[in-house]
Amino acid sequence: MRTGLRIIGRHRVRVAPGARTLRVHTKCLFNNGSAGTLPRFKTHEELVENLYALKDDALESGGGKIVAYRGNPSAKLMVIGEAPGAEEDKQGKPFVGRSGQLLDSILGSVGFTENDVYITNIVKRRPPKNRDPLQWEILAYKPWLSEQVRLVDPSILMLVGRFAKATILKSIAHPDSGLPISKVRGRWYEHNGKWIMPVFHPSYLLRNPNKTPGSPKALTWKDIQEIRRKMDEISQFD
Repeated sequence: MRTGLRIIGRHRVRVAPGARTLRVHTKCLFNNGSAGTLPRFKTHEELVENLYALKDDALESGGGKIVAYRGNPSAKLMVIGEAPGAEEDKQGKPFVGRSGQLLDSILGSVGFTENDVYITNIVKRRPPKNRDPLQWEILAYKPWLSEQVRLVDPSILMLVGRFAKATILKSIAHPDSGLPISKVRGRWYEHNGKWIMPVFHPSYLLRNPNKTPGSPKALTWKDIQEIRRKMDEISQFD
């Protein structure tokens, strides 16, 4: 099927002729604070193809690669971080640097393999000099994340770090979105049949390696065990 470029918001997106578009603020998981339109992609493969072809997006001027995802597009556990770093930009995959190695270790400690998870970020390119993503950049890429969630359709979303926590909880209009991650990590939030839990970012754990009771690492161990328990509970009814 032939495709063409369509101007959608600030982006140029390759879409099939006659492809349906929708406002991203229609009723979906990420319905608050989003702007613009995106095609309603038929498959995850089509979504990723268009994401890699993205032009004139919020962080393209920095020269970084699009970093879409790694893992299994059919996974029931989605891990959402904040933005690619230097190693992620180099390899074109999220969470492949030191933080990613620790994330894999945390997931593996309760039996999750890469085939069991889908890993992505709220921002799809590396911000300049690894700075924090700006709010308008988060909003610019948010429709793509919305489509990822819709097409992957996970049962559990694990929000890694404060930016993922704030973005997703704000999207479901939860008042906890403004709280520090130290106050909300380990809590379950339910929205439209999906279970959501914020956890500390692995980079924070690398800076705080102490494993004593009550430390960030010890609390993260409790959190990942709870995520494993919830996944096993959900799987009983599939």
